[in-house]
Amino acid sequence: MSDQTPSTTSTPRHPAVVAFHQSRLDDVQLRVADAITSFAGSMPFVYLHAAVFVAWMLWVESNPWPTLTLVVSLEAIFLSTFVMIGQNRQAEFQKVKAEHDFVEQELELKTNTDLTREIHVLTTELHRRIIDEAAQPS
Repeated sequence: MSDQTPSTTSTPRHPAVVAFHQSRLDDVQLRVADAITSFAGSMPFVYLHAAVFVAWMLWVESNPWPTLTLVVSLEAIFLSTFVMIGQNRQAEFQKVKAEHDFVEQELELKTNTDLTREIHVLTTELHRRIIDEAAQPS
């Protein structure tokens, strides 16, 4: 299956984006981390936790819920780790994209500079010929 969604198949994709998505598809650990962070950053995650916490506080453990506190603290540690993994991958993606864009812009600048020099040479030659023709008697 292509790494392009139907809405993006008609438009070209940045090479760094294509490589980034391919590396995520190739690495099982990244796919697992993506799935966890995707779910953890959703409203169903919030609703599920609210329901579990209420049920736990009402039926499983009496006040002040020491086990629930431990579980929630451990979950927070792991979720913050997944957030940092995602931030590190995003930073790496931005770095690769910026490096690619820099190389492309430098190539474009070089091409534009070369074209400008050629236009200058041609303009100078055209100007010289026009002056030479005007100076020659008919």
